[in-house]
Amino acid sequence: MDKIRLGIIGVGNMGSGHLRNVCNGKCPKIEVTAVADINQEKLDNARKIQPGAACFNTAEELLDSGLIDAALISVPHNGHTVYAIECFKRGIHVMIEKPAGVTARSVREMNEAADRAGVKFAIMFNQRTNPIYRKAHEIVQSGALGQPKRLVWIITNWYRTQAYYDSGSWRATWNGEGGGVLLNQAPHNLDLWQWIFGMPKRVRAFCSVGKYHNVGIEDDVTIYGEYENGATAVFISSTGEAPGTNRLEISGDLGKLVLEDGKLKWWRLSVSEREFCFTAKEGFVTPNHSYEEFSAEAPEGHPEVLESFAESILDGGELIADGREGLNSLLISNAAYLSSWTNDWANIPADETMFEKYLEQLRSQESTEKNAVPLNVGENMSERWKVRW
Repeated sequence: MDKIRLGIIGVGNMGSGHLRNVCNGKCPKIEVTAVADINQEKLDNARKIQPGAACFNTAEELLDSGLIDAALISVPHNGHTVYAIECFKRGIHVMIEKPAGVTARSVREMNEAADRAGVKFAIMFNQRTNPIYRKAHEIVQSGALGQPKRLVWIITNWYRTQAYYDSGSWRATWNGEGGGVLLNQAPHNLDLWQWIFGMPKRVRAFCSVGKYHNVGIEDDVTIYGEYENGATAVFISSTGEAPGTNRLEISGDLGKLVLEDGKLKWWRLSVSEREFCFTAKEGFVTPNHSYEEFSAEAPEGHPEVLESFAESILDGGELIADGREGLNSLLISNAAYLSSWTNDWANIPADETMFEKYLEQLRSQESTEKNAVPLNVGENMSERWKVRW
């Protein structure tokens, strides 16, 4: 077998974008053989993009068709874990869109099902393909930055208009998305936060609901995190600021990284700051340092993640992001929500029962009537979701 047969569950904005990438030859080791969607208009659109693909009105029909080796799940967030588990029951390889799910409990159950199935399981964390973030991961995880001290990320260039939130009945709802900027836009950044710097032990968060839009979910967030070793993190994100900012600063006792404007800037101390602090004989001196800059052209991201998934199935290659790792960013967002709801600190992992109780209350209070106004988003999915500086 030189190609995998891929089925796409959900061919809305993201699913149809993945379909176009494959059909345009960006994933040579993948052939889309089937698609499924409950919306006939979206199915008809998918048929135009890939006339040879079988079309199904339900995911179950697709999964039982025998036409696929792997499935890409691109449905509203609540469905990611549901359909992934159905795939695992049938021995089908799985690629899920982000976020991994809405509740940590459901994602853990999905991960356990993946372990039992023994198939390939990946998640679409396309920003992990960016060389700038990969370099930061390499530096911090290798110990070259020394003992981690602080991460500060201002990521406010996820700007969205009211028309965006009005474009889908499931958007900007606790029942549909399960949250706002933390569940829709920022999962990429939450993933990179923990992938580069590690998981905090607890957070104190402030999630502002409808601060800049007519929505019932959060569109502005500030999170303060603490680590076992005393390190701290501050994470700020919003869909209501223009022009936005994307600036990541990471400090360690051997230097500092700043990721901004498409560059990684690295100040490397000649001696540990902690050692220098207690051995220097003068009060206003600072450690000597060297300076490096790193920049590189970033790939599109989505096709590369899909192709690595196919290569892993065919040749045993390494996944860009194992699907099980999707739990980590969700643990941060679940804890951030709970902290904001209770106006208190939340440990990581957060109390799952308490989190689900609050979430269910929000869902039950939410109006189920929302008239969607379709939005012309264009065909270039990678342009919409690339790293913007």
